[in-house]
Amino acid sequence: MSDSRADDQAAIKAVLVDSYQAWEAGDADGMVADYTADATAIMTGSLRNSRDEIRKSMALGFEGPLKGTSTYNKQLSIRFVGRDGAIVISESGILFGDQTEVADAGKVNCTWVFEKRDGQWLIAAYHNSPMLAPGQ
Repeated sequence: MSDSRADDQAAIKAVLVDSYQAWEAGDADGMVADYTADATAIMTGSLRNSRDEIRKSMALGFEGPLKGTSTYNKQLSIRFVGRDGAIVISESGILFGDQTEVADAGKVNCTWVFEKRDGQWLIAAYHNSPMLAPGQ
């Protein structure tokens, strides 16, 4: 990997860390600060078609069922697509209350699509899907 890819990889990881920290703080604005204005988020049963729509949904979540939660995140891979695109695959889950681990049934596989705009890596799309139990 060239130095520029190492720098890009570090910048992408920093965006993800910032997003996870904003979640833990219940900060919807901070969570979407590194999303493109036209970002999309697809989760089971929902499609959010803009950074503002994602922010509004997260703000409602942080006021209700996601209040006081944090996340478990395990990055599995980063693959670059051309000079200005990257796909990150991760495993994630929501930690409620004083949980320190997410049960396998609560974990999701995630795809993050990053785009480099004006020298900054931004999240252009996010998708998650529940993990299946082994053998399913």
